[in-house]
Amino acid sequence: MTRVAFIGLGNMGSGMAANQAKAGREVVAYDLNAEAVARATEQGMTGAASAAEAVKDADIVITMLPAGKHVSSVYLESILPNARKDALLIDCSTIDVDSARTVARDASMQGFRAADAPVSGGTAAATGGTLTFMVGCREQDFADFEDALKPMAKAIIHAGSNGAGQAAKICNNMLLGISMIGTCEAFALAERLGLDAQKFFDIASKASGQCWSLTSYCPWPGPVPAAPSNRDYEGGFAAAMMLKDLTLAQDAAEAMGASTPLGGGAEALFKELVGRGHGGKDFSAILEMLRGKL
Repeated sequence: MTRVAFIGLGNMGSGMAANQAKAGREVVAYDLNAEAVARATEQGMTGAASAAEAVKDADIVITMLPAGKHVSSVYLESILPNARKDALLIDCSTIDVDSARTVARDASMQGFRAADAPVSGGTAAATGGTLTFMVGCREQDFADFEDALKPMAKAIIHAGSNGAGQAAKICNNMLLGISMIGTCEAFALAERLGLDAQKFFDIASKASGQCWSLTSYCPWPGPVPAAPSNRDYEGGFAAAMMLKDLTLAQDAAEAMGASTPLGGGAEALFKELVGRGHGGKDFSAILEMLRGKL
């Protein structure tokens, strides 16, 4: 039986680990939060007392952690010294490209195969096993990483060499943040102009303004029943996480000398939303800030 060590059982990691277990794999799970580990054991996984304990004898090691410093620390202190040399190492966190490349380099120098594989899809997709993975790894290793990720995925795409997965993720989420703000501004203006929100949706969703933020994740309650806007913007993709990704994108743009004025504007708006105490709301709640209601 394939043995998977899963480190990081937060809102995303818990569902991802559960899908590895549902696929018939033996999952040894660890998180700093003992309650998260307890929930994992209730779902048929084995709890570990430490990350180092979790990775011993694992065929696959998956991490889902908050930031680059956490990934680097876990790799250097727990994974690289304790994992089997033939284990596949996969980091699904969203971190900066430089940290992803450094972790992969350190792993390679010790004989490991490593990949950065950040995800798109949010908590619902993590629970449903329908995430999209953007994988940065050596071409010859991709098939093995793809097989390791399949229980959690609807799509697994090879983005390029190590670090390319993170590059794809931050560029994608910068685009998402910008498009959501544009969608929200359009709804807010339509409201001021006396245009019915449903009528605007019906028109824009079939016209040149159509985009994912409108038709799949509509920020106005009603037109898309599954969207967080119908749950008072609870659940989904937290505004604080969108701010994190936009900040990573802006840091990368500055380092590379790339011009991203709309990305910078999106970062500033989400920073304001989070600063007002709404970082836990879904990122589409920025509509309510633009309407003057938050």
